[in-house]
Amino acid sequence: MNIRYIIVDDESLAHDIIQKYCSLLPNMQLMQNCYDAIEAIEYLNNNSVDLIFLDLNMPKLQGFEFLKTLSNLPKVIVTTAYKEHALEGYELNIVDYLLKPFSFERFLKAVNKVSAETPNIQSNMHNAVSDTNQDRLFIRSDNKYIQISTDDILFVESMGNYIKIVLKEEIITIRGTLSSLSEHIPMQGFIQVHRSFIVAHKHIKRIEGNQIFLDNYTVPIGKSFKVQLDRILK
Repeated sequence: MNIRYIIVDDESLAHDIIQKYCSLLPNMQLMQNCYDAIEAIEYLNNNSVDLIFLDLNMPKLQGFEFLKTLSNLPKVIVTTAYKEHALEGYELNIVDYLLKPFSFERFLKAVNKVSAETPNIQSNMHNAVSDTNQDRLFIRSDNKYIQISTDDILFVESMGNYIKIVLKEEIITIRGTLSSLSEHIPMQGFIQVHRSFIVAHKHIKRIEGNQIFLDNYTVPIGKSFKVQLDRILK
């Protein structure tokens, strides 16, 4: 599944940076470079995309005025040097608001939001293959960026300054804590059952005593979390 995107920005350097960042990620497909909003409108009149990287201050037509002309709005990540327009942007349902210059890590978080908020990005109208598992995101582990499906996450374990994400087929370790986990993955459908463990509700096979069984794993239930867990499972 590709995320088809266009860049709408009057600065060539901005195009270069976004393209460079996207080239580090799998499944990002550049469809068009547009150097003003009129050029983007002309392209979108005949083509559809999943994502727009949008500058705000442009000649001819400003970024948000351009968005208001679109009848079918794709996901939008604003890339701008001006922080004062953020509120207006979120009122227009943009996915994220990146202040230039932005790091790759911050860029990656924004792209992950697009993947998480888009349940069904259609890569090709002629592609008849149905893919219902669309909640995909990128996780940084060491110097790699690994794309995973949130549906495959069984549980997450805290290990000091690191988090172990246990999936059906692999285990990924990243730097962070459970309290910062929401920065990496959407937390809907997950339950904290121990000070060191968060489990995916739908993957719980059974609960016996103070243990939860998921796939081939066993996770402990902390005393202070048992009441909350019982309440959720009723």
